[in-house]
Amino acid sequence: MIQKRSIATCIILSIVTCGIYGFYWLFCMANDVNTVSDKPGTAGGTVVILSIVTCSIYLFYWMYITGNKIDELRTQKGLSAGNNGLI
Repeated sequence: MIQKRSIATCIILSIVTCGIYGFYWLFCMANDVNTVSDKPGTAGGTVVILSIVTCSIYLFYWMYITGNKIDELRTQKGLSAGNNGLI
């Protein structure tokens, strides 16, 4: 089930926890995108670990691929695609 999350809360908690909450946010976001997508991608834990190991290089690749998935989902729902790569 996808849970609504506050961006402000994520930012505050990431600052307070020195970025650790940001990894949790990424984990949840990756799993939520896989839940709504017809083509599930990389699991949340894998995204976090690969992002850490590659010094965020994989994170940028994942954001690009996920942005394209979101555009496809928006098009399927009859909404305009906004070129959401790297959001």
